Amino acid sequence: MEDIRKIRGDRVIWGIVILLSVFSLLAVYSASSSLAFGSKGGNTEFYLIKHGMILILGLGLMYLTHKIPYRYFSKASLLGMYIAVPLLAFTLLSGSSVNEAKRWVLIPWINLTFQSSDLAKLILFAFMARLLYTKRALLNDFRKGFLVLLIPVGLVCMLIVPANFSTAILIFMVCFVMMFVGRVPLKFLGGLAVLGIIMILLLLLIGKHAPNLIPRAATWVSRIENFSDNDKENDYQAEQSKIAIATGGFFGKLPGKSTQRNFLPSAYSDFIFAIIIEEYGLLGGAFLILLYMTLLFRGIRIALQADHPFGVYLATGITFGLVFQAMLNMAVAVGLGPVTGQTLPMVSMGGTSVWFTSISVGMLLSISRNTETEESYNQVVEGTATEVINEEQTQEA
Repeated sequence: MEDIRKIRGDRVIWGIVILLSVFSLLAVYSASSSLAFGSKGGNTEFYLIKHGMILILGLGLMYLTHKIPYRYFSKASLLGMYIAVPLLAFTLLSGSSVNEAKRWVLIPWINLTFQSSDLAKLILFAFMARLLYTKRALLNDFRKGFLVLLIPVGLVCMLIVPANFSTAILIFMVCFVMMFVGRVPLKFLGGLAVLGIIMILLLLLIGKHAPNLIPRAATWVSRIENFSDNDKENDYQAEQSKIAIATGGFFGKLPGKSTQRNFLPSAYSDFIFAIIIEEYGLLGGAFLILLYMTLLFRGIRIALQADHPFGVYLATGITFGLVFQAMLNMAVAVGLGPVTGQTLPMVSMGGTSVWFTSISVGMLLSISRNTETEESYNQVVEGTATEVINEEQTQEA
Protein backbone atom coordinates (compact mmCIF):
# COMPACT_ATOMS: atom_id res chain seq x y z
CA MET A 1 0.00 0.00 0.00
CA GLU A 2 2.88 2.31 0.80
CA ASP A 3 4.41 1.66 -2.64
CA ILE A 4 1.15 2.68 -4.35
CA ARG A 5 1.19 5.98 -2.50
CA LYS A 6 4.64 6.73 -3.91
CA ILE A 7 3.34 6.55 -7.50
CA ARG A 8 3.36 10.02 -9.06
CA GLY A 9 1.04 11.33 -11.72
CA ASP A 10 -2.64 10.65 -12.16
CA ARG A 11 -3.26 7.26 -10.55
CA VAL A 12 -6.48 6.78 -12.46
CA ILE A 13 -4.53 6.95 -15.72
CA TRP A 14 -2.02 4.48 -14.34
CA GLY A 15 -4.94 2.18 -13.57
CA ILE A 16 -6.39 2.64 -17.07
CA VAL A 17 -3.05 1.75 -18.64
CA ILE A 18 -2.77 -1.42 -16.53
CA LEU A 19 -6.32 -2.49 -17.44
CA LEU A 20 -5.74 -1.79 -21.14
CA SER A 21 -2.53 -3.82 -20.97
CA VAL A 22 -4.39 -6.77 -19.44
CA PHE A 23 -7.06 -6.49 -22.13
CA SER A 24 -4.29 -6.35 -24.72
CA LEU A 25 -2.52 -9.49 -23.52
CA LEU A 26 -5.72 -11.53 -23.42
CA ALA A 27 -7.02 -10.27 -26.77
CA VAL A 28 -3.69 -10.53 -28.61
CA TYR A 29 -3.13 -14.07 -27.32
CA SER A 30 -6.50 -15.15 -28.66
CA ALA A 31 -6.48 -13.13 -31.90
CA SER A 32 -2.93 -14.12 -32.90
CA SER A 33 -3.20 -17.82 -32.09
CA SER A 34 -4.10 -18.79 -35.65
CA LEU A 35 -1.26 -16.68 -37.03
CA ALA A 36 1.19 -18.20 -34.57
CA PHE A 37 -0.01 -21.72 -35.29
CA GLY A 38 0.57 -21.27 -39.00
CA SER A 39 3.78 -19.23 -39.00
CA LYS A 40 5.49 -20.40 -35.79
CA GLY A 41 5.01 -24.12 -36.06
CA GLY A 42 2.18 -24.39 -33.55
CA ASN A 43 3.83 -22.19 -30.91
CA THR A 44 0.69 -20.21 -30.03
CA GLU A 45 2.46 -18.49 -27.11
CA PHE A 46 5.05 -16.84 -29.35
CA TYR A 47 3.16 -13.59 -29.96
CA LEU A 48 1.86 -13.52 -26.39
CA ILE A 49 5.41 -13.57 -25.00
CA LYS A 50 6.65 -11.07 -27.58
CA HIS A 51 3.77 -8.68 -26.98
CA GLY A 52 4.10 -9.05 -23.22
CA MET A 53 7.77 -8.01 -23.42
CA ILE A 54 6.81 -5.04 -25.61
CA LEU A 55 4.19 -3.93 -23.07
CA ILE A 56 6.63 -4.28 -20.15
CA LEU A 57 9.20 -2.17 -21.96
CA GLY A 58 6.44 0.30 -22.83
CA LEU A 59 5.50 0.64 -19.17
CA GLY A 60 9.17 1.23 -18.39
CA LEU A 61 9.36 3.99 -21.00
CA MET A 62 6.18 5.48 -19.59
CA TYR A 63 7.65 5.53 -16.09
CA LEU A 64 10.93 7.09 -17.23
CA THR A 65 9.12 9.73 -19.31
CA HIS A 66 6.81 10.71 -16.47
CA LYS A 67 9.86 11.45 -14.30
CA ILE A 68 11.01 14.15 -16.73
CA PRO A 69 9.69 17.67 -15.95
CA TYR A 70 7.27 18.32 -18.80
CA ARG A 71 8.67 21.78 -19.63
CA TYR A 72 11.74 20.06 -21.06
CA PHE A 73 9.51 18.69 -23.82
CA SER A 74 9.10 22.23 -25.16
CA LYS A 75 12.76 22.65 -26.11
CA ALA A 76 12.99 19.01 -27.15
CA SER A 77 10.15 19.53 -29.64
CA LEU A 78 12.09 22.31 -31.37
CA LEU A 79 15.01 19.96 -31.97
CA GLY A 80 12.61 17.13 -32.73
CA MET A 81 11.04 18.97 -35.66
CA TYR A 82 14.46 19.17 -37.32
CA ILE A 83 14.58 15.38 -37.05
CA ALA A 84 10.94 14.48 -37.76
CA VAL A 85 10.46 16.41 -41.01
CA PRO A 86 13.56 15.03 -42.81
CA LEU A 87 12.71 11.57 -41.46
CA LEU A 88 9.21 11.79 -42.93
CA ALA A 89 10.67 12.90 -46.27
CA PHE A 90 13.14 10.00 -46.19
CA THR A 91 10.31 7.56 -45.39
CA LEU A 92 8.24 8.88 -48.27
CA LEU A 93 11.12 8.46 -50.72
CA SER A 94 13.03 5.44 -49.44
CA GLY A 95 11.05 3.88 -46.61
CA SER A 96 10.09 0.22 -46.40
CA SER A 97 6.91 -0.38 -48.40
CA VAL A 98 3.95 -2.51 -47.28
CA ASN A 99 0.86 -2.61 -49.54
CA GLU A 100 2.24 0.29 -51.61
CA ALA A 101 2.54 2.40 -48.44
CA LYS A 102 5.99 3.64 -47.46
CA ARG A 103 5.45 4.08 -43.72
CA TRP A 104 8.33 2.20 -42.15
CA VAL A 105 11.95 3.10 -41.46
CA LEU A 106 14.51 0.40 -40.80
CA ILE A 107 17.00 1.15 -38.03
CA PRO A 108 20.41 -0.21 -39.09
CA TRP A 109 22.31 -2.77 -37.02
CA ILE A 110 19.39 -3.64 -34.72
CA ASN A 111 17.04 -4.54 -37.62
CA LEU A 112 14.05 -2.76 -36.03
CA THR A 113 11.42 -0.89 -38.02
CA PHE A 114 9.12 1.89 -36.88
CA GLN A 115 6.59 4.24 -38.41
CA SER A 116 8.09 7.70 -38.66
CA SER A 117 4.57 9.16 -38.46
CA ASP A 118 4.28 7.92 -34.84
CA LEU A 119 7.37 9.91 -33.88
CA ALA A 120 6.38 12.96 -35.94
CA LYS A 121 2.89 13.01 -34.44
CA LEU A 122 4.21 13.16 -30.89
CA ILE A 123 6.82 15.80 -31.71
CA LEU A 124 4.30 17.93 -33.60
CA PHE A 125 1.84 17.99 -30.68
CA ALA A 126 4.60 19.18 -28.35
CA PHE A 127 5.81 21.74 -30.92
CA MET A 128 2.27 23.03 -31.44
CA ALA A 129 1.90 23.45 -27.68
CA ARG A 130 5.14 25.42 -27.66
CA LEU A 131 4.01 27.68 -30.52
CA LEU A 132 0.59 28.30 -28.97
CA TYR A 133 2.35 29.56 -25.86
CA THR A 134 5.18 31.56 -27.45
CA LYS A 135 2.92 33.14 -30.11
CA ARG A 136 -0.06 33.73 -27.79
CA ALA A 137 0.18 37.51 -28.20
CA LEU A 138 0.18 37.25 -32.02
CA LEU A 139 -2.66 34.80 -32.61
CA ASN A 140 -4.90 37.55 -33.99
CA ASP A 141 -2.30 38.32 -36.64
CA PHE A 142 -2.70 35.98 -39.63
CA ARG A 143 0.87 36.23 -40.92
CA LYS A 144 2.85 36.47 -37.67
CA GLY A 145 0.66 34.19 -35.59
CA PHE A 146 -1.76 31.84 -37.33
CA LEU A 147 0.43 31.15 -40.36
CA VAL A 148 3.33 30.23 -38.07
CA LEU A 149 1.08 27.60 -36.50
CA LEU A 150 -0.22 26.36 -39.82
CA ILE A 151 3.11 25.76 -41.57
CA PRO A 152 4.41 22.87 -39.41
CA VAL A 153 0.98 21.21 -39.35
CA GLY A 154 0.64 21.44 -43.12
CA LEU A 155 4.20 20.26 -43.71
CA VAL A 156 3.89 17.18 -41.49
CA CYS A 157 0.46 16.26 -42.86
CA MET A 158 1.60 16.62 -46.48
CA LEU A 159 4.54 14.29 -45.86
CA ILE A 160 2.34 11.70 -44.14
CA VAL A 161 -0.77 11.75 -46.33
CA PRO A 162 0.59 9.88 -49.40
CA ALA A 163 1.23 6.74 -47.33
CA ASN A 164 -1.17 7.19 -44.42
CA PHE A 165 -4.27 9.22 -45.20
CA SER A 166 -6.11 8.48 -41.93
CA THR A 167 -3.13 9.41 -39.75
CA ALA A 168 -2.75 12.75 -41.53
CA ILE A 169 -6.44 13.53 -40.94
CA LEU A 170 -6.12 12.47 -37.30
CA ILE A 171 -3.13 14.77 -36.76
CA PHE A 172 -4.94 17.64 -38.47
CA MET A 173 -8.02 17.17 -36.24
CA VAL A 174 -5.98 17.10 -33.03
CA CYS A 175 -4.01 20.21 -34.00
CA PHE A 176 -7.33 21.91 -34.81
CA VAL A 177 -8.58 21.13 -31.29
CA MET A 178 -5.31 22.43 -29.81
CA MET A 179 -5.71 25.70 -31.73
CA PHE A 180 -9.26 26.02 -30.46
CA VAL A 181 -8.12 25.51 -26.87
CA GLY A 182 -5.26 27.95 -27.52
CA ARG A 183 -7.86 30.62 -28.42
CA VAL A 184 -6.98 30.99 -32.07
CA PRO A 185 -9.67 33.31 -33.57
CA LEU A 186 -12.73 31.45 -34.83
CA LYS A 187 -12.52 33.17 -38.22
CA PHE A 188 -9.12 31.55 -38.78
CA LEU A 189 -10.33 28.17 -37.53
CA GLY A 190 -13.39 28.34 -39.78
CA GLY A 191 -11.19 29.02 -42.80
CA LEU A 192 -8.88 26.18 -41.76
CA ALA A 193 -11.82 23.76 -41.52
CA VAL A 194 -12.98 24.72 -45.02
CA LEU A 195 -9.42 24.35 -46.34
CA GLY A 196 -9.14 20.91 -44.75
CA ILE A 197 -12.38 19.71 -46.33
CA ILE A 198 -11.30 21.04 -49.75
CA MET A 199 -7.94 19.27 -49.50
CA ILE A 200 -9.60 15.95 -48.56
CA LEU A 201 -12.03 16.21 -51.47
CA LEU A 202 -9.19 17.14 -53.82
CA LEU A 203 -7.16 14.10 -52.76
CA LEU A 204 -10.17 11.83 -53.29
CA LEU A 205 -10.77 13.31 -56.74
CA ILE A 206 -7.14 12.60 -57.59
CA GLY A 207 -7.61 9.04 -56.40
CA LYS A 208 -10.72 8.69 -58.52
CA HIS A 209 -9.54 10.20 -61.79
CA ALA A 210 -5.71 10.13 -61.61
CA PRO A 211 -4.77 7.31 -59.22
CA ASN A 212 -1.23 7.04 -60.58
CA LEU A 213 -0.30 10.42 -59.09
CA ILE A 214 -0.56 9.07 -55.55
CA PRO A 215 -0.05 5.28 -55.15
CA ARG A 216 -2.46 4.89 -52.23
CA ALA A 217 -5.16 7.24 -53.52
CA ALA A 218 -7.07 4.48 -55.32
CA THR A 219 -7.17 2.48 -52.07
CA TRP A 220 -8.68 5.44 -50.18
CA VAL A 221 -11.42 5.86 -52.77
CA SER A 222 -12.11 2.11 -52.87
CA ARG A 223 -12.52 1.89 -49.10
CA ILE A 224 -14.85 4.88 -48.96
CA GLU A 225 -16.94 3.60 -51.88
CA ASN A 226 -17.19 0.13 -50.33
CA PHE A 227 -18.32 1.67 -47.06
CA SER A 228 -20.86 4.02 -48.63
CA ASP A 229 -22.23 1.36 -51.00
CA ASN A 230 -22.20 -1.38 -48.34
CA ASP A 231 -20.44 -3.65 -50.84
CA LYS A 232 -20.06 -6.91 -48.93
CA GLU A 233 -18.00 -8.62 -51.62
CA ASN A 234 -15.31 -5.94 -51.74
CA ASP A 235 -15.32 -5.07 -48.03
CA TYR A 236 -14.36 -8.45 -46.64
CA GLN A 237 -12.66 -7.11 -43.49
CA ALA A 238 -15.61 -4.99 -42.40
CA GLU A 239 -18.04 -7.83 -43.07
CA GLN A 240 -16.06 -10.34 -40.98
CA SER A 241 -15.80 -7.75 -38.22
CA LYS A 242 -19.58 -7.35 -38.14
CA ILE A 243 -20.01 -11.12 -37.92
CA ALA A 244 -17.66 -11.24 -34.94
CA ILE A 245 -19.62 -8.50 -33.18
CA ALA A 246 -23.02 -10.00 -34.00
CA THR A 247 -22.08 -13.44 -32.69
CA GLY A 248 -20.58 -12.03 -29.49
CA GLY A 249 -23.94 -11.11 -28.02
CA PHE A 250 -24.25 -9.46 -24.62
CA PHE A 251 -21.85 -11.64 -22.62
CA GLY A 252 -19.59 -12.95 -25.40
CA LYS A 253 -18.28 -16.41 -26.20
CA LEU A 254 -15.74 -16.21 -23.32
CA PRO A 255 -11.97 -15.60 -23.64
CA GLY A 256 -10.19 -17.63 -26.30
CA LYS A 257 -13.41 -18.82 -27.95
CA SER A 258 -13.36 -16.53 -30.99
CA THR A 259 -14.05 -18.13 -34.36
CA GLN A 260 -13.75 -15.04 -36.55
CA ARG A 261 -10.05 -14.69 -35.68
CA ASN A 262 -9.56 -17.43 -38.28
CA PHE A 263 -11.18 -15.34 -41.02
CA LEU A 264 -10.63 -11.70 -40.04
CA PRO A 265 -7.40 -10.16 -41.41
CA SER A 266 -5.48 -8.09 -38.84
CA ALA A 267 -7.61 -9.49 -36.03
CA TYR A 268 -4.78 -8.76 -33.59
CA SER A 269 -4.29 -5.13 -34.65
CA ASP A 270 -6.76 -3.10 -36.74
CA PHE A 271 -9.82 -5.20 -35.85
CA ILE A 272 -8.96 -6.33 -32.34
CA PHE A 273 -12.01 -4.51 -30.96
CA ALA A 274 -14.28 -6.87 -32.93
CA ILE A 275 -12.52 -9.89 -31.39
CA ILE A 276 -12.90 -8.35 -27.91
CA ILE A 277 -16.66 -7.96 -28.41
CA GLU A 278 -16.92 -11.49 -29.81
CA GLU A 279 -15.22 -12.96 -26.74
CA TYR A 280 -16.30 -10.54 -24.01
CA GLY A 281 -19.59 -9.38 -25.46
CA LEU A 282 -21.24 -6.01 -25.36
CA LEU A 283 -20.23 -5.70 -21.70
CA GLY A 284 -16.54 -6.06 -22.55
CA GLY A 285 -16.76 -3.60 -25.44
CA ALA A 286 -18.64 -1.06 -23.30
CA PHE A 287 -16.07 -1.41 -20.52
CA LEU A 288 -13.25 -0.73 -22.99
CA ILE A 289 -15.05 2.38 -24.28
CA LEU A 290 -15.52 3.48 -20.67
CA LEU A 291 -11.77 3.23 -20.10
CA TYR A 292 -11.04 5.53 -23.04
CA MET A 293 -13.76 7.97 -21.99
CA THR A 294 -12.26 8.04 -18.49
CA LEU A 295 -8.87 8.72 -20.06
CA LEU A 296 -10.44 11.63 -21.95
CA PHE A 297 -11.97 13.01 -18.75
CA ARG A 298 -8.75 12.69 -16.73
CA GLY A 299 -6.68 14.16 -19.58
CA ILE A 300 -8.94 17.21 -19.77
CA ARG A 301 -8.76 17.50 -15.98
CA ILE A 302 -4.95 17.46 -16.13
CA ALA A 303 -5.03 20.17 -18.82
CA LEU A 304 -7.32 22.35 -16.72
CA GLN A 305 -5.10 21.98 -13.65
CA ALA A 306 -1.75 22.42 -15.41
CA ASP A 307 0.40 25.16 -13.91
CA HIS A 308 1.65 26.44 -17.28
CA PRO A 309 -0.04 27.12 -20.65
CA PHE A 310 2.39 24.76 -22.41
CA GLY A 311 1.15 21.97 -20.15
CA VAL A 312 -2.46 22.84 -20.97
CA TYR A 313 -1.90 22.59 -24.72
CA LEU A 314 0.35 19.52 -24.54
CA ALA A 315 -2.12 17.61 -22.35
CA THR A 316 -4.90 18.53 -24.78
CA GLY A 317 -2.97 17.28 -27.80
CA ILE A 318 -1.89 13.99 -26.23
CA THR A 319 -5.31 13.23 -24.74
CA PHE A 320 -7.34 13.94 -27.87
CA GLY A 321 -4.74 12.19 -30.04
CA LEU A 322 -5.09 8.95 -28.07
CA VAL A 323 -8.87 9.08 -27.72
CA PHE A 324 -9.53 10.11 -31.34
CA GLN A 325 -7.41 7.20 -32.54
CA ALA A 326 -9.25 4.77 -30.24
CA MET A 327 -12.67 6.02 -31.35
CA LEU A 328 -11.66 5.81 -35.02
CA ASN A 329 -10.47 2.23 -34.60
CA MET A 330 -13.65 1.16 -32.80
CA ALA A 331 -15.87 3.00 -35.29
CA VAL A 332 -14.32 1.03 -38.15
CA ALA A 333 -14.75 -2.26 -36.27
CA VAL A 334 -18.49 -1.70 -35.72
CA GLY A 335 -19.10 -0.46 -39.27
CA LEU A 336 -19.41 3.27 -38.59
CA GLY A 337 -16.54 4.23 -40.86
CA PRO A 338 -14.39 2.98 -43.75
CA VAL A 339 -11.33 0.85 -43.06
CA THR A 340 -8.44 3.06 -41.98
CA GLY A 341 -5.67 0.88 -40.56
CA GLN A 342 -5.59 2.74 -37.24
CA THR A 343 -4.67 0.54 -34.28
CA LEU A 344 -6.31 0.58 -30.84
CA PRO A 345 -3.88 2.40 -28.50
CA MET A 346 -2.29 0.17 -25.83
CA VAL A 347 -4.44 -2.79 -26.94
CA SER A 348 -3.53 -3.76 -30.52
CA MET A 349 -0.45 -5.88 -31.06
CA GLY A 350 2.48 -3.77 -32.11
CA GLY A 351 6.06 -2.86 -31.42
CA THR A 352 7.32 0.68 -31.63
CA SER A 353 3.74 2.01 -31.90
CA VAL A 354 3.10 0.72 -28.37
CA TRP A 355 6.28 2.40 -27.18
CA PHE A 356 5.41 5.77 -28.71
CA THR A 357 1.95 5.53 -27.14
CA SER A 358 3.59 4.74 -23.79
CA ILE A 359 5.87 7.75 -24.11
CA SER A 360 2.92 10.02 -24.89
CA VAL A 361 1.03 8.77 -21.81
CA GLY A 362 4.23 9.30 -19.80
CA MET A 363 4.30 12.92 -20.98
CA LEU A 364 0.69 13.33 -19.84
CA LEU A 365 1.57 11.84 -16.46
CA SER A 366 4.54 14.20 -16.22
CA ILE A 367 2.17 17.17 -16.46
CA SER A 368 -0.04 15.61 -13.80
CA ARG A 369 2.96 14.81 -11.61
CA ASN A 370 4.20 18.39 -11.74
CA THR A 371 0.73 19.66 -10.81
CA GLU A 372 0.66 17.30 -7.81
CA THR A 373 4.07 18.59 -6.70
CA GLU A 374 2.87 22.20 -6.87
CA GLU A 375 -0.27 21.33 -4.90
CA SER A 376 1.75 19.49 -2.24
CA TYR A 377 4.11 22.44 -1.94
CA ASN A 378 1.22 24.88 -1.57
CA GLN A 379 -0.40 22.67 1.05
CA VAL A 380 2.82 22.58 3.05
CA VAL A 381 3.25 26.34 2.81
CA GLU A 382 -0.37 27.00 3.73
CA GLY A 383 -0.19 24.50 6.57
CA THR A 384 2.98 26.08 7.96
CA ALA A 385 1.44 29.56 7.75
CA THR A 386 -1.65 28.36 9.60
CA GLU A 387 0.50 26.87 12.39
CA VAL A 388 2.41 30.14 12.77
CA ILE A 389 -0.82 32.17 12.96
CA ASN A 390 -2.30 29.80 15.54
CA GLU A 391 0.88 29.95 17.61
CA GLU A 392 0.87 33.77 17.55
CA GLN A 393 -2.78 33.87 18.58
CA THR A 394 -2.07 31.53 21.49
CA GLN A 395 0.81 33.68 22.69
CA GLU A 396 -1.35 36.82 22.52
CA ALA A 397 -4.11 35.11 24.51
